[in-house]
Amino acid sequence: MLDATPHAHLPNAAGVGYKPQHFSDIIENPVPVEWLEIHAENYMGQGGRPLAQLKHLAERFPISVHGVGLSIGGEGPLDSDHLARLKTLCDWLNPASFSEHLAWSSHESAFLNDLLPLPYTPKTLNTVADHIDQLQDVLGRKMLLENPSSYLAFAESTLSETEFLREVAQRTGCGLLLDVNNVFVSATNLKMDARAYIDDFALDLVGEIHMGGHDEDTDDHGAPLLIDSHGKEVAEPVWALLDYTLQRSGPRPLLIEWDTDVPEWPELATEAKRGAQALNASVAISA
Repeated sequence: MLDATPHAHLPNAAGVGYKPQHFSDIIENPVPVEWLEIHAENYMGQGGRPLAQLKHLAERFPISVHGVGLSIGGEGPLDSDHLARLKTLCDWLNPASFSEHLAWSSHESAFLNDLLPLPYTPKTLNTVADHIDQLQDVLGRKMLLENPSSYLAFAESTLSETEFLREVAQRTGCGLLLDVNNVFVSATNLKMDARAYIDDFALDLVGEIHMGGHDEDTDDHGAPLLIDSHGKEVAEPVWALLDYTLQRSGPRPLLIEWDTDVPEWPELATEAKRGAQALNASVAISA
């Protein structure tokens, strides 16, 4: 376990998803990045260079741990072995933040390499709330729940996504992670108003904001279809939606995600700089 963790909270500043190929660049010249995010599942092993580098980074930067494998929205129970490994990681690292997705990725003993949507009904709300209560009890810490990117809507849904997230947070005491690119992707795919979604989101509960890239495609009818890929720069309309969001929320910890086709550090740092500028502009507006 780290002897001391000087970073109890994430700053309202720009962060990036950490990739090992950027370790030296981050140590030598992290500006404008002030915090880092890791995917929990990449650091559940015992020892080795990845954990040694993470310990070194955690001495200098606040760390956010982002889980992608718990299947919070799945019908079955949480995987107890996975949960135990996650607790071990969080106990020694003591991150400034922990988050997971509103999605499911497992069925019985099968694990699907995707984050899949779920219907927004009282039944699924109870399941998600129970899973979050269990997770927070085991970890001994508050989590943030991320809004998903959607490619279809369920006819049986009786709650909107924003209503569902707000109710889960009220029942469990968890916070929310607002992924602005996910909002844009879902709004385009489901023909919704992205700004109306932001207006209805519980912004007072947001502990992190995420930004990432998406790929453009078309569906079988020729309509636009966006894929949340995290494999390219943030699109201009998503930056505009971020500005709209920050005008209402005020500054929040802002992460740039880039998980596939990861660029060299200067390009990623440039994206982070633009995020920092958006945060600074929101401070000026609120003042």
